[in-house]
Parts: sequence; C-alpha cells; structure tokens
Amino acid sequence: MSVLWNPDCAPREGIAMPGETIATMFWNAVAARGDKVWLREKKLGLWQARTWTQVGEAAREIAGGLMALGFEAGHTASILSNTILEWVLCDLAVLSCGGVASGIYPTDAAEQVHYLTHDSHSRILFVEDDEQLDKALAVRERLPLLTRIIVFDMEGLHQLHDDGVMSLDALRALGRDWNAQHPGALQARVAAIKPEDLAILVYTSGTTGKPKGAMHTHDALVQTARGLNTIIARGEDDEAMAFLPLCHIAERMGGEYLSLYTGCKLNFVENPDTVPENVREIAPTVFVAVPRVWEKFYSGVMISLKESTRLQQAAYAWAVGVGREIADKVLAGEAVPAGLKWRFHLARWLVLDNVRKMIGIHRARHLVTGAAPISPELIKWYLSLGIPMLEVWGMTETCGVSTAMLASRIKPGSIGPAAHYNQVRIDPATGEIQVKGPNVFAGYLNLADKTAETFTEDGWLRTGDVGTVDADGYYRITDRMKDIIITAGGKNITPSEIENELKFSPYITDAVVIGDKRAYLTVIVMIDQENVEKYAQDHDVPFSNYASLTRASQVQALIQGVIDEVNAKFARVEQIKKFFLLDTQLTAEDEELTPTMKLKRKLVEKKYAPQIDAMYGGGTGKP
Repeated sequence: MSVLWNPDCAPREGIAMPGETIATMFWNAVAARGDKVWLREKKLGLWQARTWTQVGEAAREIAGGLMALGFEAGHTASILSNTILEWVLCDLAVLSCGGVASGIYPTDAAEQVHYLTHDSHSRILFVEDDEQLDKALAVRERLPLLTRIIVFDMEGLHQLHDDGVMSLDALRALGRDWNAQHPGALQARVAAIKPEDLAILVYTSGTTGKPKGAMHTHDALVQTARGLNTIIARGEDDEAMAFLPLCHIAERMGGEYLSLYTGCKLNFVENPDTVPENVREIAPTVFVAVPRVWEKFYSGVMISLKESTRLQQAAYAWAVGVGREIADKVLAGEAVPAGLKWRFHLARWLVLDNVRKMIGIHRARHLVTGAAPISPELIKWYLSLGIPMLEVWGMTETCGVSTAMLASRIKPGSIGPAAHYNQVRIDPATGEIQVKGPNVFAGYLNLADKTAETFTEDGWLRTGDVGTVDADGYYRITDRMKDIIITAGGKNITPSEIENELKFSPYITDAVVIGDKRAYLTVIVMIDQENVEKYAQDHDVPFSNYASLTRASQVQALIQGVIDEVNAKFARVEQIKKFFLLDTQLTAEDEELTPTMKLKRKLVEKKYAPQIDAMYGGGTGKP
C-alpha cells in the first residue's frame, strides 16, 4: 500500500490540545505553541505569517474592545466577510468573550443580511469592507439590537463619520486600553464558559425556505475536532488551505477549528479566483475541498493534455494506466507485484509527479472531499496519481462529518464507516440515514417546531439522505429523499449517479436530471465556461457572449457527445433523452446556486419550467 500513498495518514490517538471549550483550547494552544507559525496570508504579493502569540494578542485586543462596547457572555456577533484572516481573529475573540459567533455569506444581499442579523439577535456586526458595509447600513435602522458595525478594511472609508461604525484597528486600540484597566477580565470570561454553552450559529443555505440557524455548542465542536484527528490526522508540520466560506461548517470545522486543535498551519488564499495559483504556491500537505474544486483540477489537466504533443499524451496514458493498475489492486486488497511497483515509480518520475505539481498537490498526504456527491471515477483518478482521496459525509447539523473514508481501506462510491464519535443507522422503513451523537446540533434557533421535526421519536437526527450500508459498515448515499425520481413508468432512479458521471466531463460544471412523473429523463446542464470557450476557439466556433456560446451547434454537439458516453453506462430507462444548456453564466450571487456553487434542484426546476416542458413537448431539448 505504501507505494500508492503515504502511510502517515494513520489515525492519531490522544488529545492534541487540551480544552473542553473552543476558547480554552485556543488559549492553551497560544501558550503551548507561542512563536510557531499558525496563520499565513498573502499581502502585496508576499506571504506573511502570524505566530500563535500574535494571533492571541490580536484576539485579546478584539475581545477587550467588544467588552468595552458592552458585549456580554451569551450575546451574538455576526461576521459578514470572505474567508480572510480577520474572520478567524474575530471568531476566536467573540468565543473568548463567551459570546456566540454567526457567519453571513459575503454574497448575500442586504435583505438577507438583515434577516440573518435580526434572527441571530446580533449586537455586533463585523464587515469586510465598504461593499459589505453598504449592505449593513441599508438595513441598520431595522436592527434595534445592533450596537456597532466593525469594518476590517477601511480603504475608501476614511471620510466616513458615523458613531455606529468603527474600524477593526480602532476596536483593537479600544481593547488594549480596556484590557489594561481590567486585567484578568478576559481570562475570567474564558473560564466561565461551559462545554454545553452555545458557541456558533451556522445558517443553512435556505434552498427550501428561509435559512435556519443551526446551533452548535462548544462541546460538539471540541468532540468533533478531537474525533476528526483520529480519522484524518494532522500535525504541526502540516499545511492546509482556507478558501471555502468560513460561515459554512466545512471550513469552520475542517479548516479553522481542526487546525486550531492540531497546530496545522492555515494558509488563506487571496480570493476565490486565485485558488489554482495559491494551491501551487502553498502545496498543502492536507487538502479539504468540495467536488467542484476536484473536478476543476481534473478538467485543467485534461485540457492541457489535449494541447500537448502525441508523445506526451502517450506517456500520460501509459503512466496513469500504471497508476490505475496499482490503485485497482490496492482497492481490491490484492498484493502488488514487484514489477508493477517498479513501473509505478518510473511512471511517477516521468509523468505523474509533474501532474501533481501542475495542480499543486505534490506534497499532499491525502485529499478530502465532501459537501456533495463525487464521481467514483474521479476518486480513482487521484488514486492513480498516488494520492488517497477520502470522502467524508455529514451536514451542517452534525458539525460537518458523520462518516469518513479510511485511508487503510478506500471504497470509491462509498462515504466510509461511521465516525466513532457518533452513531449512524439506516431507517428500515424509509432507507433514510440517521445520526445520533455529541456532534449533533442543539436545534434550530427560534424554530422549536422545525427542530422537533428534524428528530425521530427516539432522538435520531433525520438527515434527508437515503442510503445503504454494506457488511463492512461502509455507508453509501443513493440520493436525497426528496430528489429520487419516479418515472411515469414507476421506475425509481437516482439522479445523482447520472449527474456525477456528467460532471466528470471537463465541459460540464453541473447538471440537474429531470424526470419525476415523466416518460423519460432530461437534463439541465451548466457548462464549464473556460473549457468550452477554449474548445470553441480551437474549433473556430463563432460566439459573441456566453449565451451565444451555449447556442452554437458545435457546442450542442459537444455536450450531446458527453451525454451519449454517459448514456452508454446506464440502462435504457436511465438514459438522458434531451438536454438544455443554461444560457446565463451563474455566480454565487445568483439564486440558482448555493454558496458552495451547487445548483439548487427545486429552484432550477421551477425557474426553467418552460424549457423543461419544451423537452417533453416534442422540442429538441435545445434553447
């Protein structure tokens, strides 16, 4: 097995950093790790490091400023910002005050900012810059509990004079003075926090109504961090990347809190557009991302391969073929012959290591994928490069991870066995996966009825995912309960399997299969703009904008070819008969996409109902 991946993925036992609350754990880490580097960010083209001592100093000053403003234990502060270093500083300061930290997606509109700030009863609102401040100011009059807005970046706001707004620097200065006058006050706040106290609010994406604030206690976060390190190990020598939204449970737990617990260095990307460049600069040793990111890396390699020489293409085909042979044998639990091991070492030296460096994963001990289904073939491709990809499954309500693939035995298409810190079961009546454990949330804020609906009578969390479990205890998601398609002929179809196969193509970013109560299946496709534009340029396909690109007959034929290849893998009743290409370039600001860039199935079906009806009314399936 060691020829395929580093055995240092092995679980680590024992407590890496003591502390029964996130706040206590943080200050213990500051004291223990001192001058070691924890956080890194890129400013003015240079990577700048913050030691644990420096992070502690900043958090102490921010906390002091909050207390000077009358922020009490149990009060809530919201953070409206991209994933930047200041986000973590303010989160830790709020928690150290005994407060509750709530994140708001930076792509949310002003009305959404109002709803989330009001629903969470926030007294303080941290905002990143003038753009986010404008949203806050637009709704401030309708937020009677809000006492102050704190701005991270004051560029363009130097002429602002508003008693309700202050800079983060000013808050820190206020905190220094307050701490000098009240020595030991912060320490007393930290000591008073109980494990069962509410720590953070994580709002669901609201795909089926208004967002719901999932409440997580300090104990749930600490137990999950400890548990994760016994499954997917990290240490002080590791490097991770922070680029997913920190208001989402994946980055909050898998990035900030797990790195806090283990001492793993956390590197902040410049912005979402620079992720590919920053990955190559950072070369993380552990890498957590959503399927969209892994698909994008694979697509980039495939597009570059098409532009390479025939010799390079042949060398890649041979090398990845050797890697696949190794992966297949390891996955099957078979011994790897010495000759195959030698060929794999040669394949890595000649080709595969260069592919890994091209992506930026050449130092990675393992890759972690979650938050959405991923194609098993994509997992096998990364395994062929010599890096284990471990799929995890969970949800906002379970602190992010309830099952996790083991590096010692990977089963592509499965989400692994239950994490030892929680129990997982399949409801025999509905096939729903249900969870119970200390990592399960304390309920939805202000929504007792919704909370009650989410649990069974015997206290298990209803996840809404349908799945199976094999004899080894490995779970497999078949689909969301609400997404399973039952055709007019009564055939039950799992759309996610077909969608994952389609997204394996470098030309398709996302897909939504349609067919419930219909005679056949159709699909709405979101193309990968960069790769399809490159295809159009290489094949002299004329287009003037994104919409015209999707309407070009050659592009329609390209996607039809992808669909034909996917159809060949499924039974006739599961095959796609017609398709429709979204002719609008969607971003995180658009209502059709979740903040993690997944198409919202129900909203897409509703918004594009005329196009869907056309595919079932004798149309061509084209716009």
